[in-house]
Amino acid sequence: QVQLVESGGGSVQSGGSLRLSCAVSGYTYTSSCMAWFRQAPGKEREGVAFIDSDGTARYRDFVKGRFAISQDNAKNTLFLQMNSLKPEDTAMYYCATDAGRFSGRCARSGLDYFRYWGQGTQVTVSS
Repeated sequence: QVQLVESGGGSVQSGGSLRLSCAVSGYTYTSSCMAWFRQAPGKEREGVAFIDSDGTARYRDFVKGRFAISQDNAKNTLFLQMNSLKPEDTAMYYCATDAGRFSGRCARSGLDYFRYWGQGTQVTVSS
């Protein structure tokens, strides 16, 4: 049974930092695209950062220069370092994997391409 479990969320003030983790079990994602998404109240879920199996990272413009996605293949864990947080970053953050749909490349960013999801971790940024 594949499980993705996020942790590391919390409440911080504007300008602060958080590091999210996503522990993956029941599946070895070494040939998969891994990603972080977020969903704010009343808004659609959106992609934040993506990482290919070779470590190539891609970011949405609204987090470029502030967030960094990384992975520890030995520990089957995905990370999201979030710096210079803003109130508009407030959301539930989810990790996801496409389970190797495109052989390790993050070829598509749409939600439908990601097969497994975590339950989410809340990030709240106050001004």
